[in-house]
Amino acid sequence: MTALTVNLKPVIELTDEQFFQLCQANRDLRFERTATGELIIMPPTGGETGNRNGRITQQLFNWADADCTGIAFDSSTCFKLPNGADRSPDAALDFIVTR
Repeated sequence: MTALTVNLKPVIELTDEQFFQLCQANRDLRFERTATGELIIMPPTGGETGNRNGRITQQLFNWADADCTGIAFDSSTCFKLPNGADRSPDAALDFIVTR
């Protein structure tokens, strides 16, 4: 399956709050949003991809727990990127900066 991209701009421009509410009202779907405001509906992964992504996520969580300098996130986490897009990577790690 491939992602479905919907251009809502001719009809509506979703605010961050409206995008959040759309995601909350449709918890069984995985939405992302491009920097230009297009809505992306992500399909579920297959077994092989899900297993591979799970292993990557497991390694990131193990590393974050052992190293204690970061926080790991799974694929359900949506991040607001500097270009304005809202994206959910397969896995992510954020480093804690201490002074």
